[in-house]
Parts: sequence; structure tokens; C-alpha cells
Amino acid sequence: MEKMADINLKEVTLIVGVVAVCYWNSLFCGFVFDDVSAILDNKDLHPSTPLKTLFQNDFWGTPMSEERSHKSYRPLTVLTFRLNYLFSELTPMSYHLLNMIFHAVVSVIFLKVCRLFLNNQSSMIASLLFAVHPIHTEAVTGVVGRAELLSSIFFLAAFLSYTKSKGPDNSIVWTPIALTVFLVAVATLCKEQGITVVGICCVYEVFIAQGYTLPLLCTTAGQFLRGKGSIPFSMLQTLIKLIVLMFSTLLLVVIRVQVIQSQLPVFTRFDNPAAVSPTPTRQLTFNYLLPVNAWLLLNPSELCCDWTMGTIPLIESFLDVRNLATFIFFCFLGALGVFSLRYPSNSSKTVLMALSLMALPFIPASNLFFPVGFVVAERVLYVPSMGFCILVAHGWQKISNKSVFKKLSWVCLSLVIFTHALKTLHRNWDWESEYTLFMSALKVNKNNAKLWNNVGHALENEKNFERALKYFLQATHVQPDDIGAHMNVGRTYKNLNRTKEAEESYMTAKSLMPQIIPGKKYAARIAPNHLNVYINLANLIRANESRLEEADQLYRQAISMRPDFKQAYISRGELLLKMNKPIKAKEAYLKALELDRNNADLWYNLAIVHIELKEPNEALKNFNHALELNPKHKLALFNSAILMQESGEVRLRPEARKRLLSYINEEPQDANGYFNLGMLAMDDKKDSEAEIWMKKAIKLQADFRSALFNLALLYSQTAKELMALPVLEELLKYYPDHIKGLILKGDILMNQKKDIRGAKKCFEKILEMDPGNVQGKHNLCVVYFEEKDLLKAERCLVETLALAPHEEYIQRHLNIVRDKISSSSFVEQPIFPAGKTSGVEGDKIPTENVKEIKSEPRPTQIIKTNDNKSQSKASKQLGKSTDKEIPHKTTKEIKEIEKKRVAALKRLEEIERILNVAQLCPTL
Repeated sequence: MEKMADINLKEVTLIVGVVAVCYWNSLFCGFVFDDVSAILDNKDLHPSTPLKTLFQNDFWGTPMSEERSHKSYRPLTVLTFRLNYLFSELTPMSYHLLNMIFHAVVSVIFLKVCRLFLNNQSSMIASLLFAVHPIHTEAVTGVVGRAELLSSIFFLAAFLSYTKSKGPDNSIVWTPIALTVFLVAVATLCKEQGITVVGICCVYEVFIAQGYTLPLLCTTAGQFLRGKGSIPFSMLQTLIKLIVLMFSTLLLVVIRVQVIQSQLPVFTRFDNPAAVSPTPTRQLTFNYLLPVNAWLLLNPSELCCDWTMGTIPLIESFLDVRNLATFIFFCFLGALGVFSLRYPSNSSKTVLMALSLMALPFIPASNLFFPVGFVVAERVLYVPSMGFCILVAHGWQKISNKSVFKKLSWVCLSLVIFTHALKTLHRNWDWESEYTLFMSALKVNKNNAKLWNNVGHALENEKNFERALKYFLQATHVQPDDIGAHMNVGRTYKNLNRTKEAEESYMTAKSLMPQIIPGKKYAARIAPNHLNVYINLANLIRANESRLEEADQLYRQAISMRPDFKQAYISRGELLLKMNKPIKAKEAYLKALELDRNNADLWYNLAIVHIELKEPNEALKNFNHALELNPKHKLALFNSAILMQESGEVRLRPEARKRLLSYINEEPQDANGYFNLGMLAMDDKKDSEAEIWMKKAIKLQADFRSALFNLALLYSQTAKELMALPVLEELLKYYPDHIKGLILKGDILMNQKKDIRGAKKCFEKILEMDPGNVQGKHNLCVVYFEEKDLLKAERCLVETLALAPHEEYIQRHLNIVRDKISSSSFVEQPIFPAGKTSGVEGDKIPTENVKEIKSEPRPTQIIKTNDNKSQSKASKQLGKSTDKEIPHKTTKEIKEIEKKRVAALKRLEEIERILNVAQLCPTL
């Protein structure tokens, strides 16, 4: 073996330049496939998530303790995602750029490793081939492939460190060994297969550093066992180093097993069909996958992002012709192994290290010792391809040394590197979007139902449900027993409002679920997400009020199959609220919180339950808990602010305002936030500020009923009645049946514009819609009085009194009219503006208006406001607060009484406010 030579700047520049040329277009790709779960849906990336959570959750953000976890523990890789998020949040370019940089770093370090076994020229060729190989596009262009890149950096660094552990006279240098162990641990925290570098170090120590061959080791061991000789000192030292390495490895394995809590992830036959197949199908298929992976390295012309399900049909017979490929592969591998282990030449050592790099890192993904969640995955070939590149470069070196093949070897090598670079550049565009990625995969493999499903998902995300349905249906034809495909069909039918077909598809999926076997754990036999069929079906049928119990039964069935099925508790809690069973809903949410106490949405939904139970203080506590976990939880910000506002406690208003400001910062296009800030400003007597907020709400939503009415009300309260009129016109344009708006408009027309005819039309329209409206009828009576039609006014008031016999003010006004009728000397006297007098002066009858109504009931609903509840009740309360008959009052007395009346009306309105039922947070 040649002594390792340092690499120079020109070589580094060349490699980095080649990587940049091959992967520049990856910068314009988005988040696709597994990136969605690892990046977009992973809360561990958010700064609000404690750093310690990264070491408690798997690669996808699922707690390692949960059975649905994939048990892929890669906290350091997630940490780099978090750093990306810190600088650019969810901008894909920065993630892809960092991946490209990491690939360039790996390629440079790999060049340094190659110098241990190859000459300078061959090392450069191996590194260039590695840099451009198309098999790496999944690891480099796919953001989740960063786990391979980071693990490889520390993998190679650990190996290079170990090569320095041999001192003069074959002594042991412990510092590089300690550093190696540390780097192995770091590589393993990036991706699990990092631990396999220990095996590479062992092979290097025995066969490269010490120069042993397999025959020599066998001879020495035989002599020792027969008592004819002792173990050489150098071999004892080697043994000590290997024991230290193996002990460290065992310790890392024990820690890793503890992290996954001695549980393997749950996979189904759809993920890896051979894993659940009987003997010999399982063994024949898994062994055949080895030459399949080798062929991908040798001929990366047809690459596919997903090789699960029916991509590679099972080998069910020894007579299957594909067994021949397995036989040839093992023969070739065996021949290389014998050559490398038997002879002490440099060539054999190079071949041995190349085989070790190919085989050992691939073992965890080989399915030979334990099942994994895939059949073939191109990204797991990232490290094994290093051995392949060394083998190719070494073979090229041997051929090019023969003058007759020298030119031809250069031509072939140049052609291979160039075509590989072009293929990589072209392959990167496949990762531009999910649609392009899965469509490219379907060109390679049409027998994988998962690919048809994923194209359907991509179209579904674009709201192209009709086309998505075609792909989902094709998935069910390719794999009729695919539960997920039938669920996708059902969901798409639902999106197309074809509920009957949706229910049929969900029922088909439900019928494909494995039956419960007594004594056998159900969760171990089915993917957790397949249990969502019960959730989806229940969510569909609960739209029918007569089938709520049936929906509840489905939720309970899902829970019985999997007691830790958090989503089932969440959905059931929502249903129980709909069924007006808040206590049971509370129990469901509390059970879900036992499973996940760090879920802000659960605390939010529990707060909504407490609102239903008329427990506002408990509701506020739960809202606050949700905001502790997620300070930007929009629904908790909004509804907790409304709850504080509705409490009437002045000390809570500043915090309510702060939360509403945070809400509009998160949701600047939601008019509700501005509206409620306006209502809060009205409570604080900040009329100018209230006007600004109301106008902003109306600007965002021109038909915002509550905002229009309350802005008009605000104008009328601040002596700007004429400014209120155009606002009321706008309100009544959208809502011609808005009774309060009509009352307020009629009041302004009569008392400010002196437009009795216009006011009369308003009050008459009210009575057309609601003949029993006491306030509208009373004010119409006032119109008759103003028109000097006393008899008609009397009949009108008699009818009004019949509608509300206990209303004292109607009787009082009726007496005034009768007095005028009996008086022979009736003289017209103008009516004082309603709302501006405290009672009746002489024989003046005021209209009953809505000017002191502070607001219509304010919503706690998430999306839309609702201001039409309790209107009749509001009107009735207002009627009780009418002006009292106090004759001959001075102006000062009138003003004092007016202040008291306004205060009383406001207190009544505070009592009247009713919290609307807030919509629950969407399921997760």
C-alpha cells in the first residue's frame, strides 16, 4: 500500500467544481416525498420547540416512545435542518445548497481515503466518479438524504483517524482511537449505519495495517489451539485494539437499543412484501435484492424514488430465472473475496477495502438480519458506492497500465464520467416537485401502487381532484388489497362531494383490515396510519345528524384496536361536543393529553370544551397552556383574547389587546382580528382607534356584518349620526333583513334627518319580517304620533302592549297618546331626538333605538363571525331600558339621567353577550 499523500488545492477545486456543475439545478427543487414529513411537518425545526426534544423524537418528529415511530434516531441531522430553518425558515434553496456543500465535502474526504489504497491518478478518478454518480441524486437532491451526507463525513473522518492509531514499532496510539470512537458516535447520531465504520476499521487493522492474510491467521490460530505456539505480541496488540473497538461498538448498540426502547418499527407487507413472506420466498427475494443494488451502481440508467410494494415481484420458486443473477453475483463476490483475503499484495488489499466499504455499510439495509421499511432505497447506496468507485478505479488502473488498452481505457472512463454527470444533472429535475418525481418513477415502474397514489397526492395538493381520482383508482387496480389506496379514493370522492362513493371506498378499505386475533397485538400487524380509515369514515358519516352514534362507534372501535391512538380521541372529542356531551368530550381530550401533553392543539380543544361547560376560567388556563407550548398558536391567541374581552375584567384588556395584535401579525388577512380590536377599543372608550380597526376589518371583508353595524353604532354614539347612514346603507345592501340596522337607520332618519317617511319604511320592513318585534312596532307607533295620526298611534300602541304587556314604557306612552286625544287643544310639539332624552317631556314620545347596544354578540368562531344570535333578546332587553316619563326636567337633570341610562344599557349589554361555540382545531 502507498503512503497517503496530501491533497492539493487544485484537486479540491476540481472536485468542488464538478459537484457544483452536476448539482446546481438542485437548488431550484422543492420539498418532495419524505421531505414533507421531515421538514414541512416536523415541529422539531421550529425555534419554539425545546432543543432537548430533538433527542427525544425520531427523524420525523415523532416521539421515540410511540409505536408509530420509525425508530430512526438522527438528532444531529435534524439539528442541521433546524439551523436551516433559523436562517431561511422553509425556503428550499438553502436546504439544497447545504446538501450540495456536504456532498462536496464528502467527495474531498473520500479522495483522501482513496490515497490510502490507490495512486494519485486513480484516487482522483474514484473521487470524481463518486462525485458525479447518478445514484447519489436521492441523497443529495432529496433534502432528507442529508442524513447520508452527514453520516458519511464523520464515517470517513473516523476511519482516517483510526489509520493513525499505529505508532512506531507497531505500538498503539490511543488518541486517534478515542477520536475514532467519538466520531463513530457522532456518525451514528446522524444516521444509524455510521456505526458500521467500526467493521471497516477492524478489516483495515487486521489485513492492511498488520498485513495478515486469511491463511496466515488460520495457521496461527491452529498452532495456538494445538499448543504448538503462542500468539505473537503484534497480534496481541491488534487484539487489544479490536476489543476496544468492539466494546465501544457494543456500548453504542446498547444505547441505541435503549433509545428505541427495544422496539422495532412497525412495517407492513406493502412497505416490504418479502419481509412477511414464508420461507424460502423471503430468503430468495432478499438475496436477489443484492444483485439488484449492484446493478444500480453499475448501470444507473433507470432510477426510481420508491421501490416498495410490487416494484420487484417476489421470488417464490427455486426455478425462477432471477435466481441465476443471485448465483452469478455471489460467485463474483466470492471470487473477489478469496483473492483479497488469500494474497498479501497491494492489489488484493485494495480490493478487500473496496469490498468492505461496499458490504459492511449496506448490511443494516440489506434485510438479511432484520426487516427494514423498504425493498430498495437508492440513498442507502451512498456509502457502498465508495467501495464500488474504488473497485472501478483500481480496475481501470490495471487496464490502463497495459499500453494496448491505455487510450481505450481513457476514452471509456471519460465517457462514463461525462454520461454520469449528464444523467445526474437531468435526474435532479425529477426532484423539482412531487408530481415530476413520481411521474418519472412511473416511467420506470408501473407495478408500484404507492407511486400511483403519490402522483394522486401531488394532484390532490393542487386541488385537481378529478385527475387525482384516476391515479388513486389505478392504484387500487395495481394493488387491490392496498388499504391506503382505497382510503385515498374515498377521500377524493369526498372532496368531489360524492359522499356515497366515498363511503363505499372507505368501507372497502375497512373490510381489508386484518381481523383481530385473540392474544396477538393488533398494532404490530398493521401500519398505524391504516387505522385512519375508521377516522375518515366516521368523519364522513357524522355530517348526517342521524348517524352520530354510528360515527362514535367507529371512533371507539379504533381506540379499542389501539388504545394509544391519539387522533381517535381527538376526533371523538370533537364529535361528542357536536352531540352536546361536553363532559365526555373532556374525558376524550384528557385521555389524548395523557398520550401527548406537549400538543398545543389538544390544550386548545380542551379549552373549547370548558367554554361549552360554562367554565371560562378553566378555558382561559388551557388557552394559556396552549400558548406556552406554541406562542404563535393563532386560534388560541384569538379565542383567548375574546374570552378575556367577554369576561368584562378591565385588568385583562391589555393582554387581550396584545394577543389580538399577535393574531393579526400571524393572520393579517383575517378581518375578525381587526374587528375584535375595534370592539376592545370601544370598551376602552377609544373611539378613534375603534373606528380605524373597524374600517380595516371592512376593507378586508366588505360584507362583514358585525363590523358594518358596530361602525355605524360607533358613529351614532359619537354624535356622527350622518356618517353612520352610508355605513348602514352598505350593511343593508348585503343584509336587507338586519333588524338592528333597520332600527338604527330609522332612528337616525327620524331624529336627525327628520325623514319620517324613510323611518316609517324601515319600521314597516321590520314588521314584515317579524310582526312580533316589539321595538320595531313601538317605533312605528311613534311615527304615527309624529304624523299626528293619534288614533292610529293609539291602536298601534294597544297592539304593541298586547305583545309585551309587562313593558311599562309602552303603557306610559299609550297614556300620553290618549291624553292628547282627549285634549281638545292639541298643539304640535317636536319630539326630542331619541337617545338624547332621558324620558318624555310633556307629551313627547321617544323612539326605541339601539344606540346604546355596545355590540352584537362577538364571535369566538375561528373562521367566520355570527352576529344574528339573540337579536330578539337584545331588542327586548333594550325595551326595558327605555326613557322614563319625568315631566318638567331641567337640562342638567336630563343629562344626569341620560348618563345613568347609558350606563344601565351598557351593563345589560355586557350581561347579554354570549360566547358563540368556537370551532375546534383541525385534526393533525
